[in-house]
Amino acid sequence: MKKKTNQNAVNFVSPIAEKLIKASKMEKNSLLKELNTSPGGYSEEYAETLRDKYGSNEISHEKPESLLSRLAGAFINPFTIVLFVLAMISLFTDVILAAPKDRNFETVIVIVLMVIISGLLRFIQETRSNNAAEKLKAQVHTTAAVERAGEGKKEINLSEIVPGDIVYLAAGDMIPADVRIIASKDLFISQSALTGESEPVEKCDTPNEQATGSPLELSNLAFMGSNVISGSATCVVLATGDYTCFGSMAKAITGKKIATSFEKGINSVSWVLIRFMMLMVPVVFFVNGLTKGDWLQAFMFALSVAVGLTPEMLPMIVTTNLAKGAVELAKKKTVVKHLNSMQNFGAIDILCTDKTGTLTQDKVVLEYHLDIHGHEDERVLRHAFLNSFYQTGLKNLMDVAILAHADKEPYISL
Repeated sequence: MKKKTNQNAVNFVSPIAEKLIKASKMEKNSLLKELNTSPGGYSEEYAETLRDKYGSNEISHEKPESLLSRLAGAFINPFTIVLFVLAMISLFTDVILAAPKDRNFETVIVIVLMVIISGLLRFIQETRSNNAAEKLKAQVHTTAAVERAGEGKKEINLSEIVPGDIVYLAAGDMIPADVRIIASKDLFISQSALTGESEPVEKCDTPNEQATGSPLELSNLAFMGSNVISGSATCVVLATGDYTCFGSMAKAITGKKIATSFEKGINSVSWVLIRFMMLMVPVVFFVNGLTKGDWLQAFMFALSVAVGLTPEMLPMIVTTNLAKGAVELAKKKTVVKHLNSMQNFGAIDILCTDKTGTLTQDKVVLEYHLDIHGHEDERVLRHAFLNSFYQTGLKNLMDVAILAHADKEPYISL
């Protein structure tokens, strides 16, 4: 039974889908001719020209925040705004309107210091984390094998691939762009990032003359954001960067960041304080004014109540705790870019991650060959060896590990 593509997970821009469907229908030679390419690939000079025309093969991300924007973000939130307003009121009542001998700077200084320390702690920690993340990102380079005229098969950075490039795929490779498969052998590709389907999809190089509907359902197309599970293929690049299906999806989901539960909690506390002050200050003002008859003194006392209701130390205490958590994680080689995410991270009960070859040596080692009873069995290893040795597609890491282990065993031979 043919599985239906999860249409909710795919939202292609119409011109992109039409271009891919058209390429799916074409014969190999006609397609190469239309793309002005050949099995021998482009020369490096011509590829550079196309790169200037189409741009680098990268998905556009949100522009990083400027220094001033990050600095403002560290200080501007509902709670600090309340504190700033109270500091201005205190400055007005305790300093400007007060007699010289009665002037009191303590409240203003305490509030302003708490806000400044809290904001600077957040700004410094997030800046250090962002710088560390950028350095890590700069160390990661993903390459793809392409055909270059006069140079043959060559490994280049994914960002340097252009439409019309001839790309070679093997087990474990990432699909560098949206491509049309022109030759394949036992090719299976995981498209879960695009469709949500966990099972790999078999791909081939046969033209789909009746191609309609979603491009993801076409068996001779592969897409950026997916990866090769097994087999091998030769492909021609149809679209790169933001012009890929993955790029169109990235644009659709890029937008304003969703507030974390921590931010919602802080905002909620801030509004509770604001509402409480809006209720209490008028009541205290009118009660004092009516009972004592000194309306100026009643007004000053009401403002003092508003200042007293606000926990000035709260922003600094919260930020200090979040920063401490981020520092502890940094010691364990984990970078926290936004302090507000620390609360969400701490609320996690179970964290599931996918540890791949990117994080390891991209190597699997066979330690034991056990039967159903948990005992070592030569027959299990022998059968695994035969399966891996006669694997028709490109041997994956499991096959390589089994063959390497079998070579050390004297009783395993053909």
